[in-house]
Amino acid sequence: MQRILIVEDEEIIRRGLVSTIDWRSMDCVVVGDAADGRAGLELLRREHPDILLTDIRMPRMDGIAMAECARAEGILPQLVFLTSYAEFGYAKKAIELRAADYLLKPVDEAELTALMRRLAAEGREHRAGESLMEGIGWSRYFADEGLNPYVRQAMERIRSDYRKRISIELLAEEVGVSASYLSRKFKEAVGQTFLELLTRERLQKAVVQLVSGKYRVYEVAEENGFGDYKNFCTVFKKYMQCSPREFMRNIQYGPQNDGKE
Repeated sequence: MQRILIVEDEEIIRRGLVSTIDWRSMDCVVVGDAADGRAGLELLRREHPDILLTDIRMPRMDGIAMAECARAEGILPQLVFLTSYAEFGYAKKAIELRAADYLLKPVDEAELTALMRRLAAEGREHRAGESLMEGIGWSRYFADEGLNPYVRQAMERIRSDYRKRISIELLAEEVGVSASYLSRKFKEAVGQTFLELLTRERLQKAVVQLVSGKYRVYEVAEENGFGDYKNFCTVFKKYMQCSPREFMRNIQYGPQNDGKE
């Protein structure tokens, strides 16, 4: 369930959003509301919501200043600005803050519902990508004195030979055990299959190269053991929910907002 924080200085609008919208039907829950950016920032620090729904022009601290402070502190969630036609020029600043979208006031519930469902889906994809790209933490495995020696060898091969064509069957043959035994012990020790961990290591290396901007996609594919461009794109999209080119474009320009400016 997505956790929503609402920051809006007009009490009628704020209370309407909190009380009259069927958030549960959108798989959302409102975890707090505030009348200005300063109070909203305190709630961001305390509640860590998934989505921030905020007005732009407010007393004490406006929505843009609040979002900038939250971004600087590393606590800015998915961001949606509420704006009126009179404030439409401020929406351009929202693009710089990589706002997920904006809604014109008065808020249309159908538009809000569609947006919340889209953000919920994007949030799941983002968390999946973050989970995938978290450091594997090799040291915690190798520090385990009780780690199965065959599993240890398999993990060492992933680290050193991820660029090469390796498989659980090949490694099992090399160490003189059955592939089914090694596969089972590997999954018990790591919580992932050999192929899943190998793919994760390759993708982590690939992402570093893509972000650097120094490599073409086909070069990244070849450099990190994916074989060919097509296979790399298929695997990348399966795990990251976007193609390598889309990923690079988002890194450079930020997520696209369906042409809204």
